[in-house]
Amino acid sequence: MTTRSQGCSWGARVIMEFLNFYLVPRVVLGCIYALGAIGISLTFGILRFSNFAHGDTMTLGVYITLSLIHLTGLHPLIVMPLAMVLTTVVMLGLDKAFFKPFRRSPTIILVIASFGLMLMIRSVVQFFWGVQLQALQTGIQRPWVWFDAFRILPKHVLIIGATVALMVAVHRVLTRTKIGKAMRATSDNPELAALTGIDTEMVIRATWAMGASLAVAAGVFLGLDTHVETMMGFKLLLPMFAAAILGGIGKPYGAVAGGLVIGIAEEISAYPWIGTEPLLAPGYKAGVAFAIMVAMLIWRPQGLLRGRQF
Repeated sequence: MTTRSQGCSWGARVIMEFLNFYLVPRVVLGCIYALGAIGISLTFGILRFSNFAHGDTMTLGVYITLSLIHLTGLHPLIVMPLAMVLTTVVMLGLDKAFFKPFRRSPTIILVIASFGLMLMIRSVVQFFWGVQLQALQTGIQRPWVWFDAFRILPKHVLIIGATVALMVAVHRVLTRTKIGKAMRATSDNPELAALTGIDTEMVIRATWAMGASLAVAAGVFLGLDTHVETMMGFKLLLPMFAAAILGGIGKPYGAVAGGLVIGIAEEISAYPWIGTEPLLAPGYKAGVAFAIMVAMLIWRPQGLLRGRQF
């Protein structure tokens, strides 16, 4: 009985260690990937190009949030809606200046424009806010303990809960509102949508607004979980693209599933499945996302939910 009890106790400890230090943190990161991937997926589905500036849009939104926190002293989630509005205004202006003139140009021109815009946004952020690491919140949080073994930080509960709320809001906008239905129609067939009287420019503005808002949320959640730096959005660009491709490019719901899969797969790859050493060194986690993206492009380029192909 003693040996069996010890075996059960050891197994419970291993499971709780996996949950506490591997699964929950990666579910949180998967939520962040998912929010960012929705914006990439919407942009590709409606505007028909891969927006490489999306990661730095996230960075810009985080630093706007940081400035609002310094001005008001309020919690990041309280000032985040205003940061979403301000970031949306900036992105609408950048769309008018950098993307609208190339609406009918070959896709590669829009991609190059987005790449240049990515570098410009990052340079502006570094010029006004500097390159040093900063924090959205200070202090050390104590984890909540459930069942004497399961530990979860309050900020992780907040991030997961807020992500679920945002995803429900996106779902309701896309399925219950007039602009959401127009966005879906434009994504399916922009020429036919224009012929039926849909204002495609209004749809494009709504796409930028939704994508920018979700990018801000993703950046703020990442800043709450770790820290704020000028390269944070760029570092998440590859996993977010991988999530969008895995779920089906142009499919927001697929982007959610893809984000969670990519986030969990990255952590599972570094778990010590055999012995005490990680299966893959933590430095190769980004390679896991890239490998999944390439494999999906080869095996099923339309993604899990049959989105558009590159």
